[in-house]
Amino acid sequence: MSGSRVPVGPAGSHAQTETITISFAGYNRAWAAWIGYVLERHGQRVVYQRWEGPSEVPLAEQLRDLKLAPGRILIVVSEWYFQLGPRTYEEWNTALREVVAPEAERFAGVLVTTQPVPTATTVLAAPELGAVGAEEAERRVLDRLDLLGRPLVESVGSARQAPRFPTATPEVWDPTVPRRNTRFTGREKLLNDAYRLLQDAQPGAGVVAFHGMPGVGKTQLVAEFVYRFRLEYDVVWWVRAEKRSGYRRALAELAPKLGLITGADYGERLRAVRNSLRRGDPYANWLLVLDGADEPEEISDLVPTGTGHVLITSRNPQWRDHNSQLLEVPVYDRTESVAFIRRRAPRLTWAEAEQLAEALEDLPLALDQTAGWLNDSDMSVTQYLDLLEGSIDRSEVKVSPDFRMSFQQSWSILLGKLRETAPESVDLVQLCTFFAPGLIPVDILRQMPTVHVPDRIAELLDDSDTWQKAVKQLRRYSVIPEEFQTADPDENSTSGGLFYLHRMVHQIVRQNMPDQDRQELIDVVRQALVAANPGNPDDVHSWDKYAQLVPHLKYADVLRSEERGVQRLVLDSLRYMYQSGDYVAGIKLGERAMDAWRSLLGENHPKVWEVAHHYANLLRGKGEYQRSEAITRSAIKYLREAQGAESLAHIRAVSGLAADLRALAQYEESLALSEWLILTCRAALSADSVTTLSVQNNLAVTLRLLGRYEQARECDRRTLEERRRILPPGNPATLSSEFHHAMDLRLLGQYNVAGSIQRENVRELRKAVGPGNYVTLLAEYNHALCVYGNSGRDRERMNQLLATLADLRERSERVLGETSPFTLIVTSGYGCFARQHGDIDEARAVSESVIARYEAMLPAEHPYIAGSRANYALILSDVGEREQAHAMTAQALLDMTTAVGQDHPWTLGCALNASAMRQLVGDFDAAAELSKDTVTKATGTLGRAHPLTVFARIGLADDMRGLRSNQQAEKVEQEALSDLTSVFGAQHSYTVQARRRERLLWDFEPQET
Repeated sequence: MSGSRVPVGPAGSHAQTETITISFAGYNRAWAAWIGYVLERHGQRVVYQRWEGPSEVPLAEQLRDLKLAPGRILIVVSEWYFQLGPRTYEEWNTALREVVAPEAERFAGVLVTTQPVPTATTVLAAPELGAVGAEEAERRVLDRLDLLGRPLVESVGSARQAPRFPTATPEVWDPTVPRRNTRFTGREKLLNDAYRLLQDAQPGAGVVAFHGMPGVGKTQLVAEFVYRFRLEYDVVWWVRAEKRSGYRRALAELAPKLGLITGADYGERLRAVRNSLRRGDPYANWLLVLDGADEPEEISDLVPTGTGHVLITSRNPQWRDHNSQLLEVPVYDRTESVAFIRRRAPRLTWAEAEQLAEALEDLPLALDQTAGWLNDSDMSVTQYLDLLEGSIDRSEVKVSPDFRMSFQQSWSILLGKLRETAPESVDLVQLCTFFAPGLIPVDILRQMPTVHVPDRIAELLDDSDTWQKAVKQLRRYSVIPEEFQTADPDENSTSGGLFYLHRMVHQIVRQNMPDQDRQELIDVVRQALVAANPGNPDDVHSWDKYAQLVPHLKYADVLRSEERGVQRLVLDSLRYMYQSGDYVAGIKLGERAMDAWRSLLGENHPKVWEVAHHYANLLRGKGEYQRSEAITRSAIKYLREAQGAESLAHIRAVSGLAADLRALAQYEESLALSEWLILTCRAALSADSVTTLSVQNNLAVTLRLLGRYEQARECDRRTLEERRRILPPGNPATLSSEFHHAMDLRLLGQYNVAGSIQRENVRELRKAVGPGNYVTLLAEYNHALCVYGNSGRDRERMNQLLATLADLRERSERVLGETSPFTLIVTSGYGCFARQHGDIDEARAVSESVIARYEAMLPAEHPYIAGSRANYALILSDVGEREQAHAMTAQALLDMTTAVGQDHPWTLGCALNASAMRQLVGDFDAAAELSKDTVTKATGTLGRAHPLTVFARIGLADDMRGLRSNQQAEKVEQEALSDLTSVFGAQHSYTVQARRRERLLWDFEPQET
């Protein structure tokens, strides 16, 4: 821009503080903030004035009102400033010449656009800022206002954070953020209200949900918020949140952008991201957008909290019940509607725009599509309104009551127009309705074989010209908004990419489709989904593709198809959801598949029982063991009769039931099933088949849970040897057996040998399956316990182990989830170490959380609940709550005895602690009696030199001293000390503690089931 420069303000005023009013369009808020910061650093007082430009007030009058602002007036010149109203550039030229030119010394401008602006803006002599860097832009601003040379009044090192230069972007910017809508209109109050609510929110509570009916522009509103306030954030991430699976995938993709080191598993990445956002590390100022989150119950548990902000768009006001502040998004007010229509269709007059806005009830989406069509048509508004009035028989409309009749009518007219001028575009949008609304992966349509596709659809998908014609027509009328064209920005590109189809359009087109078209097109989409199936849901590298496909299964109605490839897609999707940890969504799909296939295929079709297997796995993964047990029992009953006891389907079902029973602590029944499975697999398959060895591995798990550690060790040893013989080196199954063998040795008190094996095993597991695999995490945990067994409570080693366990706990929560059975194993151990380390508050909080999660997951009589309460009682004892600790240990002993029997090592550990609590409250006789009984049973179950037995003997000696049987106590103590020294060594902390006559206690350790 060129123009003669008029000095601004009185001469000789450099030494004094002056006021400068910055006038800007809301769109250019970032420029106003940056310029204001520059001016304030140079001693100026800044007043911000957002230019509204209401069309009902004459433009010259508004400019005269602007002159009432204090001091000099700096206008941020952009096309946005001059389009508000809207106004023509002719109107602006007239007003600028009339009002601004006579007092040019009061006005100045800065140019922040490359688009044309009114020619009369030359009076503002605005230097260009957008094409230069921050340093040069600052110099130009100061020069234009005659402030060059002014000293800084605020040092560069000031605590005040400088705003980013407006052409910069946040450190992390999601490329799927919709492009900025150049026709965005109004909504200033909503934008400012949202900004205020987020800024005023306490840490962890910065969540605002925009809710409103479909088509009111919630997504566009949030997109404008993102662009307007983006420079206040280090991270901006946009998530399509229509479905839980898609939400998990999109949020997990933020992990590498944050520099988080994780594996490929979505669950691990998702938890890493949530943890990073919660801590504000590495970025404290983040903005997460959840677009289309209409089911808060599905995803509210995954919404991050922390130092940043969350914006939600939803039709559902129930977000108010999920830590969100609600802002309702209404339809446009009439002034906004008219302004928008005139920007979309410049040929319409003000009066015509008002008529159209009234007819379409100010609904933004309807206004956008209709005004765009009218602008390209020679039809008058009057003719269109006549057509609108008679376009739809309202008695036949079956779409959602959320959708206004005006939109349904306007869409009917538009669809009719497209059928006449571009029928291929109607086929394309109809195809899209058999995907989920929102982002449509149309690339899979174009990549599919079209041999069995109707000719006109094959031409659409195969011929680039036909495809582009269809796409251009849909974009032209905002059926597919350009700002959501995330993967195909080039109009001439032949790639399919991702389209965005609004829910309103999706439902109206789908429900008013002729039956013949419906059947043809749904078959096409099913074929496309089948062709896109990677076919290997166990491979983590295929999970991206499955995450893309799964949300669309419902809309392609795949559960009603008898086609084999479609059914395989359903089964593979269920397996993927189990493997990736998406249990909630997987359970829903499993339920629907069970019901649909029973009706479609028959109650006992093999595919029904295959679904039942995946469904039970998902329930088991979520900890719903009783439901999975019921399903597997039904499967066993039928499959035994229908296919025979030795069929693989029956064996798989029995193995699932054994796992359910282990989890529910029905160990004897699980053992019987495991023993039957071993015999059956050896007879039906072979002694060294993969299935047989897997069953043998599970038998050892059951033996371990029964406290039969020596038998478990022997079983694991045999499995390990066989796997080493038949499997290649480094095979994950072999490494898993090695881990289990090391755990058996540790439980038998052989810490040295176990630790040596486990150390190397951890190294190999990290290479084979990665540091995030649950087996690796449990192996590292086992190694930490081996180290502890070898070193005891040595202070320096305890500090190291506590740090190791804290890290393991964090990684387990990140990789597996806070309620995962494997995470709870590690968390329970961490709580025990924290107590022994003296961090009682941390130990208490952790222990309470473990108890609560087990109580929610397991039956009330489960031994894990009793054992966790026994651990909690030790914390109560440490804080002086002796009576409560005594009562809790007594109850834990009773419950554990009921659950697993009086001779089980867990029961003996509870008894050891209970005798200590009895002595603590002064009941020496009862303490000694219980200690004697515990020593006898522990000796028989575990052996005289097992650590638990020796601990009990040390406790018995202490109880005898309490009864003043000093001579007998001395004998028992010396014998126990001798065995303790033999097992651990004279300098081990256990031995040292026993010599000091400090009672040794037992911590319950949940185990893998």
